[in-house]
Amino acid sequence: MWFGMNHSAISNITWRFIESVEERAICHLKWPSPEEMATIKTRFDKVYGLPNCCGAIDTTHILMCSSAQPNSKVWLDNENKNSMVLQAVVDADLRFRDVVSGWPGSMDDTCILRTSGLYRLCEKGLRLGGQMELPGGSAVREYLVGDASYPLLPWLMTPYREHGLQAAKVEFNKRHTAAAAVVQTALATLKGRWRVIQGELWRPDKHRLPRIIFVCCLITNIIIDMEGTPSRDELVSGNHDLGYKQQFSDAADDNAIKQRDDLSRHVDNAIKRRDDLSHHVTAGE
Repeated sequence: MWFGMNHSAISNITWRFIESVEERAICHLKWPSPEEMATIKTRFDKVYGLPNCCGAIDTTHILMCSSAQPNSKVWLDNENKNSMVLQAVVDADLRFRDVVSGWPGSMDDTCILRTSGLYRLCEKGLRLGGQMELPGGSAVREYLVGDASYPLLPWLMTPYREHGLQAAKVEFNKRHTAAAAVVQTALATLKGRWRVIQGELWRPDKHRLPRIIFVCCLITNIIIDMEGTPSRDELVSGNHDLGYKQQFSDAADDNAIKQRDDLSRHVDNAIKRRDDLSHHVTAGE
């Protein structure tokens, strides 16, 4: 018993709090407005050199005690652990912009993506449908950055994986990795901050757990909205999915292949222009 209350009473109070936050604070976790999206794209371009980038996407596993789901393998993931998966899109300030959870650990990242509302909206052009023209005339659609576990899509840029990459592609991968780190840091900090989703959860209610995860993301956003981008001291670095191997997807859309190549050339040209400017400035001194 805690504070003279039994487990049932604490559970009921906790659930009433979860429901209250969902009802009253939902406005703190939403897809960006056009004005907010413009600011987000400017941040990703200025900090990482990736024009028209709208955020980063990744998944993480919320572990559950094996006895929580008896006689069921659907929750058993590739690492032989029982888990529930959270998929999240994060902006440059580590604010959660789209989250979905409840999927069993047996599903991989690509499968979770393709069953999400985010995927359906983006495929229909209702999200991430805006385009910009790069110097030289190439059109680039709004996109997220995601790791190699995701398919390469016009609205989802993944890194190059082949060996012997040209310098432009190496530079693209470097910037892609730096930009994608925002969601990895956000997920590691989420798990580090909220004890309710830390470690291996003891017999969680799998119907309620997605809403608990959602509220953890929601309160994280409230803190950012009130206090601004977290300082380094407030962040948790490192792997948010310790013990899990990197997944890989070979799926690639032809238009996405061209767009990624256009972006890599843009990055390379931007570096050359910067170096030329630096050379002229130095020569004039």
